[in-house]
Formats: sequence, C-alpha cells, structure tokens
Amino acid sequence: MAIAVGDQAPDFTLSGTGGRSYSLSEFRGTPVVLVFYPGDDTPVCTKQLNSYNHDLVEFTNVEAAILAISPQDVASHEKFRAKHGFDFPLLADTDKTVGALYGTLGPIGFYRRSVFVIDGTGVVRYAHRAIAGLTYRPASELVEAVKAARSE
Repeated sequence: MAIAVGDQAPDFTLSGTGGRSYSLSEFRGTPVVLVFYPGDDTPVCTKQLNSYNHDLVEFTNVEAAILAISPQDVASHEKFRAKHGFDFPLLADTDKTVGALYGTLGPIGFYRRSVFVIDGTGVVRYAHRAIAGLTYRPASELVEAVKAARSE
C-alpha cells in the first residue's frame, strides 16, 4: 500500500552524490521535497531537475531541502550532476526499495515521476505520482506545498 498525505514518511538511507549517504531522518526539522525521477540524462527528467535547480532560491527561501532519487547508480548521478550543475543531491535507489516504499513504481517496475513534500516532523503533506510521467510538478507548486505544510 502506497503512503498518502498524513502518513509518516518511511525513513531510508541511500548513497548519493558528493561521496556520502543521505538519510531522510537527518533532515528532521526541515521540510524535504522528495523527487523520484525515472532516469539520468533523459529529456523530461533533465528538464525537471534543471527547473528545480534554477528555482533553488525559492526552495531555500522556505528552508526546504531537495533530495532527488532514481534507480541509476552513484557514478551515473555524478556525471549527470556535473553536466548540469545540480546543487542538490542525487540518490541511488538501485534496487528500487525506496521507490517501492513510496509507491512510485509502475506496473512493470519502472519509476513513475513522483514528488512528495515531507514536513519537519516527517509527515507527508503533499504527494503526486504521475501516471505517464511526461510532465512534472512546477517548482512554484512545490514551494506552495512547503508553505502550506509549515502552517499545518
């Protein structure tokens, strides 16, 4: 069963860019925008992550962290991050365990483009799972979800 708004977000630890591992629990006290994307250097994913990177100051203004997760390995993420200059970590869910926990896997096991806003107490305050994955949620919508989570 997929997690929903109001549920406690499942904790995880994944290897990521920057030569370290990241745990959701290390961000307690800070809202987190958790971005699940299908693949490094694919057209829509690249556009999506570049959009969030371009609007990073908007996320910073609401004191939110961005964690982007896909099933590629850290080496692939490091190349993708270097090529585009992403200023947030890319995490490797190579066995798709975290994607499954969050209900982001499609019928044949591929990641569905999904975004969650998790408040500082670890509660999911916003959830969007794309069906086709050809579009993505704009930064402005996610920033508003963070603001709303702060007022709850």
